[in-house]
Amino acid sequence: MRSLKLLAGVAAGSLLATLTVSPPAYAAISGQSATNTATTVTYQFTYTGAPQFARTYIDTDRSTSTGFAQSGIGADYLLENGNLYHHNGGGWSWTLVGAVTYSATGGVARWTVDRAALGEIASPNDADLVFQVESPLETSSKYTHVYSGGGGTGDVTYAASGDNFANPERGLYHHTGDCDKNDFDLAALQGYRSSQGISLVMCVFYLAEYKNGPIGQAALDQLQQQLATVRAAGLKMILRFAYTTSTAGDDAPLARVQSHLDQLAPYLSGGKDVISVMQAGFIGAWGEWYYTQNFGNAGVISAADWANRKAVTDKLLSVLPSDRMVQLRTPKLKRTMYSTSPVQSGQAYNGSSLSRLGHHNDCFLASPDDFGTYENTAVEYPYLQSDTTYLAMGGETCTSNPPRSSCPTALTELAQFHWSYLNTDYEPTVLNSWNTGGCLADVTKRLGYRFTLQTSTLPTTATRGGSLPVTVALRNDGFATPYNPHSVELVLRNASTGAVQRLPLTTDPRRWTAGSTTTLSQTLTIPTNLATGTYAVLLNLPDPNLSARPEYSVRFANQGTWESSTGMNSLLRTITIS
Repeated sequence: MRSLKLLAGVAAGSLLATLTVSPPAYAAISGQSATNTATTVTYQFTYTGAPQFARTYIDTDRSTSTGFAQSGIGADYLLENGNLYHHNGGGWSWTLVGAVTYSATGGVARWTVDRAALGEIASPNDADLVFQVESPLETSSKYTHVYSGGGGTGDVTYAASGDNFANPERGLYHHTGDCDKNDFDLAALQGYRSSQGISLVMCVFYLAEYKNGPIGQAALDQLQQQLATVRAAGLKMILRFAYTTSTAGDDAPLARVQSHLDQLAPYLSGGKDVISVMQAGFIGAWGEWYYTQNFGNAGVISAADWANRKAVTDKLLSVLPSDRMVQLRTPKLKRTMYSTSPVQSGQAYNGSSLSRLGHHNDCFLASPDDFGTYENTAVEYPYLQSDTTYLAMGGETCTSNPPRSSCPTALTELAQFHWSYLNTDYEPTVLNSWNTGGCLADVTKRLGYRFTLQTSTLPTTATRGGSLPVTVALRNDGFATPYNPHSVELVLRNASTGAVQRLPLTTDPRRWTAGSTTTLSQTLTIPTNLATGTYAVLLNLPDPNLSARPEYSVRFANQGTWESSTGMNSLLRTITIS
């Protein structure tokens, strides 16, 4: 390291005080981007730790013979924290140009600078950039920014991220004990999210002692406490009730199940915000509808038994809030009790029984018929593939069965049947085989939805009361779509005051089909009372029931766009409102 003198008139400590001569390291910097409008340029990158300084070196003439030599460029300008400096020539010699719009929150550093201040006034051009943080001192490799035209519209192309991260109502889940006996631990749940990218836990709640009477208040209080802990941790639960773990099938009769559901109704309503999905449960061992003393045992089911099974399902649908789904254990259950035809696009999400009854498979890949999950795969495979396009699908593996339980078949069927979640705790032999087979990381990232921004087109200026045309292209690289509602809004955030204006978009993420690209195109209206100024543009997909909780908003799989503190996805754009 060697010391550098600062120019007179520039506050000590405000510019680089030392310069390394060792090779640069890149570990702390990622997600570099540079975008421009007709009048401004925005530079951005993500970083780790808590550095005192964030910097962007800008080589506007792309000549290494001029400017300050830094990592293969000749920097004509330097951004350090909130200030822009111009190089004077002759080594480390800079003049303060002035303050710029700057933010460094959530591990993202972002500057917006007038093009005129950089000598980029009218014609398209390009510049070489190097990004840096200190301390420790980390310096990126060279990044070239090609300016878009000087017209009134700015286009941005986004870089995808390969990271695994938590997103609501999807992914691997933990199931660590019976929910009626084992209290969720808040710190452990928070650790699932922060260190494992897991946002779901399983709650199997047994009611064994209440088969002959009402549910005791202590049990109801326990359910409410479990819901509250999950909510405090920023997770959601997959919920199932059952009476027994015995293959003797000592469950409760229909009338008792229905009265218990009446008792549970207010708790399901009050906790719906953190109930991701509910499994039908109640009937048989583990609530899986096979071994049962009251509803037709071990596959021998009479017409009366089918009627009673449907009555349980109908009752559950009636007490669970209508925007939550119920999952049945086998395709035959739904096909027998409701319809042999899968849900069609026009029926999806309309609140009907057909549109709310999804599927779970708790012996995925365990045998040719997944231990009785399927009765006739020639019929049920195409049915399930179509039905799960619009319905929740998840479950767990239960035994090793190579080659069927190995990576090639697993990836094929997870995609074919639109899986949203999978147990990470069971069965370990199968999951370990996916790890050694090289597909577990892919499964982990692709369960459920995985939205990736592709491009956006917006004007660089707009007027109060005027129109704001917006086009955003995104791709869903997941196995499925979201199965619960999420709002979509374009957010304008004032660069000076931080004030936020939310503009709803008329689109439904549940329709952003897996494996496809969706283009959102809508013309919005700028409110007449919006303050004039420069605004950052963001895309937000909040949970309608938890809109103030950023951890319940949908994150896009892109570099440098996610704001963990707000739950919003930056479009890396600014717009000037006049």
